[in-house]
Amino acid sequence: MKPSRQAASREVPSPAPHFAAIDFETADTGADSACAVGVVVVKEGRVAERFYRLIRPPRRNFLFTYIHGITWGQVCREPSFSELWPDIQKALGGAEFLAAHNARFDRKVLESCCLASGIAPPQRRFVCTVELARKTWSIFPTQLPSVCGRLGIPLNHHEALSDAEACARIVLAALKDGWKPAVGG
Repeated sequence: MKPSRQAASREVPSPAPHFAAIDFETADTGADSACAVGVVVVKEGRVAERFYRLIRPPRRNFLFTYIHGITWGQVCREPSFSELWPDIQKALGGAEFLAAHNARFDRKVLESCCLASGIAPPQRRFVCTVELARKTWSIFPTQLPSVCGRLGIPLNHHEALSDAEACARIVLAALKDGWKPAVGG
């Protein structure tokens, strides 16, 4: 099924879920090395809040600067994950579920950063927008730029807030095309 260009003009079915899309960028191969986080909160079918912060990871080595452009010099004076957690937790608020592109990665980063900080990870269901794009519109390949291109969603790839907003917009498009999130965790 091709994505509907008319989907943008239709309303999100009521009651629209309250959810948050989340994206992390990491400094190195350790899942606890988050160096940026973007959260986009959706309430009543609309983007209600955007949250973005750089994070000082636990190690100085940056292997993935070539992907996201973030360096140790940019984050060395930023808060650690544990210092930033109250703000992230507030942004996630009462979200019924979290959405992420390749959700296994972002869930692992969130859980690893929480555990490394002595914080209980949030117990929220994750919706993977890779799987959602495949099931809802049969989109292949499902890299975030490919999905966004097919759905007409703007993207500055590997910028955490842009990636999170793209995920939120993928979920909103799926809701408009009849997808219903599973109930429960």
